[in-house]
Amino acid sequence: MFDFDMLGLAPALTAAIGRAGHTQPTPIQGRAIPPAMEGRDILGLAQTGTGKTLAFGLPLVHHLLEAPGKPAPKSVKALVLAPTRELVNQIAEELRKLTDKTRIRVVTVVGGQSIGKQIELLSRGTDILVATPGRLIDLMDRGSVDLGTVRHLVLDEADQMLDLGFIHALRKIAPRLGTPRQTMLFSATMPKQMEELSRAYLADPVRVQVAPPGKAADKVTQSIHFLDKGRKPERLREILSRDLDALTLVFARTKHGAEKLMKGLVADGFNAASIHGNKSQGQRDRAIKAFRDGTVTVLVATDVAARGIDIPGVAYVVNYELPDVADNYIHRIGRTARAGREGEAIALCAPEEADLLTQIEKLMKLEIPVAGGTRPSTARTEQGQRRPGAQRRQGAKPGAPANANTGPAAKSRRPRRRRSA
Repeated sequence: MFDFDMLGLAPALTAAIGRAGHTQPTPIQGRAIPPAMEGRDILGLAQTGTGKTLAFGLPLVHHLLEAPGKPAPKSVKALVLAPTRELVNQIAEELRKLTDKTRIRVVTVVGGQSIGKQIELLSRGTDILVATPGRLIDLMDRGSVDLGTVRHLVLDEADQMLDLGFIHALRKIAPRLGTPRQTMLFSATMPKQMEELSRAYLADPVRVQVAPPGKAADKVTQSIHFLDKGRKPERLREILSRDLDALTLVFARTKHGAEKLMKGLVADGFNAASIHGNKSQGQRDRAIKAFRDGTVTVLVATDVAARGIDIPGVAYVVNYELPDVADNYIHRIGRTARAGREGEAIALCAPEEADLLTQIEKLMKLEIPVAGGTRPSTARTEQGQRRPGAQRRQGAKPGAPANANTGPAAKSRRPRRRRSA
């Protein structure tokens, strides 16, 4: 392991890293930053919460500091594309920490905010533009931004951009970018379409992989409860009542379902808020800020938040409903156990979700330990064998907790969030 000051970063960057409290690179940073500093294209594969933003942000800012001159009006030197508004804001926040006390300017453009104000910001030119693809195309169509000077392109959470259909937007954006350029693509999973994307947009990339695609973060303790759909509200309230001070992120499948669930929790006295596609950007930002500050302890969300929340204090993730896309389970539970902390992911599975569970466990190549109920036969492998990783205690009855670290008996070992002084 080496320190950041051994990477040959610009002095202003080294100072910014020190102010932010970073001392040693994470594995993805340690392996991606050196070739990125050399200008190589990067294909980075790592679990969520492992520090991918710094992995591309540090070499990106370093190159811009080394390049003289201010950006021309409407022009952009570096473009970072991300799939959601929340992730764009999170990336920009981290980049602004790195560019503090430098001449580097960071601008964000996302849907749900005033396009007039964004046009005004871009009119002066920017060093780094962090954007969602849809809003960027709107601005391109209006002639409000010139991408011909872009020499650095970052595609963050590229697999989710594929899931959301942004591949068509990317095909429209890419021809407008300057050449030659450095491209860095980062993702938590590696579906087949991602291989095609990397071949289309990366030139002789350095592949940096610090965990097998589809693998959950090591410090996430997973468990699952099998129960009828109608019993889910009661079980969720039991789970939340165990640790009322902990930050808990609850995932629902639909916007309507998330809002209804949140209102039911508030009516029962839980300190809850929600974020989903029907909320304005201001409402979403305020809910996330309240959750980050601890004034809201339960945040109910759809998958719009799965990649956009980087809050180290999240102790629990509850999958109230399993996602339709197996990869999204990995991204959901990656919202806990961040920055070296431990966390717990609890899933509630109704009989009609058994096929979704099968796909999730197939992706992760393990069977999630059972904390309650009985695993349906349809949630097993086709051969009827238990998947690797399911360590059932000898003599345990079907439906019993699969290990001593799950279920009610483990209540005393649940990670707790400290109260601020």
